[in-house]
Amino acid sequence: MTERADIIIGGGGIAGLSLAAAIKGALGVSVSVVVCDPTFGAFKGTGKASAIAAGPRRMLETLGAWGAMGDKAQPILDMIVSDSRAADPVRPVFLSFAGEIEPGEPFAHMIMNDELVLSLEAVCRDLGVGCVAAGVQDFSVQPDGARIVLTNGERRLARLLVAADGARSRLRDLAGIRQVGWSYGQSGIVATVGHERDHNGRAEEHFLPPGPFAILPLSGRRSSIVWTESNADAETLVSLDKTDFLRELERRFGYHLGTLDVLDQPRAWPLGLYVSRSFIAERFALVGDAAHLIHPIAGQGINLGLRDVAALAECVVETARLGLDPGNGEALARYQQARRFDTITTAGTMEALNRLFSNDIGPLRLARDLGLGLVDRLPGLKRFFIREAAGILGAAPRLLRGETL
Repeated sequence: MTERADIIIGGGGIAGLSLAAAIKGALGVSVSVVVCDPTFGAFKGTGKASAIAAGPRRMLETLGAWGAMGDKAQPILDMIVSDSRAADPVRPVFLSFAGEIEPGEPFAHMIMNDELVLSLEAVCRDLGVGCVAAGVQDFSVQPDGARIVLTNGERRLARLLVAADGARSRLRDLAGIRQVGWSYGQSGIVATVGHERDHNGRAEEHFLPPGPFAILPLSGRRSSIVWTESNADAETLVSLDKTDFLRELERRFGYHLGTLDVLDQPRAWPLGLYVSRSFIAERFALVGDAAHLIHPIAGQGINLGLRDVAALAECVVETARLGLDPGNGEALARYQQARRFDTITTAGTMEALNRLFSNDIGPLRLARDLGLGLVDRLPGLKRFFIREAAGILGAAPRLLRGETL
């Protein structure tokens, strides 16, 4: 037997669950939404943390997922940027940002991904979203919809299939959508670090010759690090025992927060720039890392994906309220048009920053440090950059403005 649904989302991560909550919360019983992910009911334990910018945080609050965060979400109250070498005794600060886009509203919060996923799962179940502990094995598009086969053998029929299954998206490959991009030959080492002193909500981005080293504040006396090295060096570092890894970490982290401790197993993730040639196909759409993968400088990857969610949800809800098929080509074309420019410009900016700062070339170092210093002396320009990174400039989708659909 084939079960029918209006919308099936492949992938139960932050993007997929947010999209399900947005559509189901807006349309209620008039639409059936199903999320398929083989990891439902199993603790994921990725150890990853994300900086959720103000616009996406407003969306998560509107969806009812942010309230459960409570003290688990750490506001980023200010941020400093330095450019130096690991062995330099002093790391001068070239650029600093105050942490509010509006009075009382920080430009970003740090949260462990697993905590946010659990909150979104709870919201989806309360709304009546179907959560199936199976992945999408295969699908084909027929006149009556997308016919889907799950890994547990079940068959489903959907008017719209959305791929939210990550950077190595199986659904994107099944849809025949190719990507443009390249590997950086770098990996991001991710770990949670405990420290003796309070970080006071400060985020730090140290540009070192191999790549950026970010210290991102978590709740309590903890921080998340994203440490960029070449692929070979990253694999060597994460294979060290705790004592040796901590010694290498201290050389880059510094001692301003006192004694350090590594609280989980460091992991290395390959970095690259990949953008899908199309975000849509017949009765099919991509969101999040399935659509694009960018360098983690400034933590824009997850926020870019949540901006996809806000745009696609708005297109689907508006189409369904007109009594039209939510998987029709016009609705999906509007989604792609809304997201292509933002994706390309954000990806290009992250690419330029990584190329500019991941080196030790003297003239480039001088030019970039002069540029950082100039931006630091222009408060209007800094405010523009903060609001752009927060995802609230221009004609942002309603959810990013904190409005309901």
